[in-house]
Amino acid sequence: MTDRRYSPETRPGPKTAGKAPWAAPTPSGPLDARVTVPGSKSLTNRELVLAALADGPSRLRAPLHSDDSARMIDALRLLGVGVEIEHGESDVDDLLVTPIAPFAGGSVIDCGQAGTVMRFVAPLAGFAEGEVTMTAHETALHRPMGEMIKALRDVGVDIDDGGHWALPFAVRGHGHVRGGEVTIDASASSQFVSGLLLAAPRFDVGLHLIHSGERLPSLPHIDMTIETLAHRGVHVERPGVGEWVVPAGPIRGKEVTIEPDLSNAAPFLAAAMIAGGAVSIAGWPAHSTQPGALLTEILPLMGARATRRGGVLTVTGGDGIAGVDLDLSAVGELTPTLVALAAFADAPSTLYGIGHIRGHETDRIAALVQNLRAVGGEAHELEDGIRIVPRPLHAGLWKAHHDHRLATTGALIGLGVNGIEVDDIGTTAKTMPEFPALWRRLLGDASGDAAA
Repeated sequence: MTDRRYSPETRPGPKTAGKAPWAAPTPSGPLDARVTVPGSKSLTNRELVLAALADGPSRLRAPLHSDDSARMIDALRLLGVGVEIEHGESDVDDLLVTPIAPFAGGSVIDCGQAGTVMRFVAPLAGFAEGEVTMTAHETALHRPMGEMIKALRDVGVDIDDGGHWALPFAVRGHGHVRGGEVTIDASASSQFVSGLLLAAPRFDVGLHLIHSGERLPSLPHIDMTIETLAHRGVHVERPGVGEWVVPAGPIRGKEVTIEPDLSNAAPFLAAAMIAGGAVSIAGWPAHSTQPGALLTEILPLMGARATRRGGVLTVTGGDGIAGVDLDLSAVGELTPTLVALAAFADAPSTLYGIGHIRGHETDRIAALVQNLRAVGGEAHELEDGIRIVPRPLHAGLWKAHHDHRLATTGALIGLGVNGIEVDDIGTTAKTMPEFPALWRRLLGDASGDAAA
């Protein structure tokens, strides 16, 4: 069965050009809202890959249904993996994954804007029998892939990239991947490490992976990868900093429940600090490797109160927002939300350790600076970060640049400034198609307008 939500003609994606800008709503009073955010994109796509490589079927409960996960499902189906949509115990449909070995060749995989699809599926293409071409949306062809191509060649994958070290490229699959020792500079993206670790148990001789760069961003995402492997019976050894050893062996098929996406919860929690009041997120895990889990430490540094009771995290705004100097190297994806808070702070803020976010859907540092300046703010690009000096803001157009996190940042700025318009709120479909409706409900609790 092929669900219509996952067919190319209906799949969400960067197709909203030409639509009228979205007027960011402003609250009529302090917030008092409880929000349920959809499943984690990072966990959903990791579990889909592991399920495709497993020794038996898997069921993913409460997964994310978004453009990124749709791209991953498309890719796995093209490789011959069975992915079915089934009604689950919750309001969110389950994904039932039936693996196949070897994978099928002869396909073209369009990664859209999904970095996880680019970096996680490229190793899988080596397990195919035949050629697999990988490409992406034109707005994502710039995303770093050179180190991944080099590493895959080092473990025996046959790749023809035309000498460009970037997408698009063709993988000539031989049904298996040799594996072995490989050194990689993952300074540009931790997804290089995660993509190799996820596939490593199926390599003929496993993998000994060594990171050679000066920095390794988003370490929680690597911890997440290692934890998902452990849950499926694969033990990853870490003999040293930036070094991982994965033995060849089976990956268990199993039933997995996906956590809510804690980074997607960030704008909702931050809203309480700009608009006042309190916002609660249901289903907040007691332990998580998601970078968003660190919001419970970061937001209080900026003046909020965060409490967790009965699986519900509540953030309450304080008397103001404090300026901060923060190393965000582990949580770079939270930068856009924290920039919005810093714009309303009582003192300048410096956010650093985030040079790698220049290689995301857009150069996030440059785009955030340009957007803040366009609405009267003061912000400065740093080599490895951004400095924000609070200034009175005014109405204006906030450009999403095909980036879901920039779009949600525009919505946050709109809480404190009348007349902010986001040029492409539809780009939030990449990881949270429900965002506009959830945002209206968030404000509905304060304004009396509960319509979605």
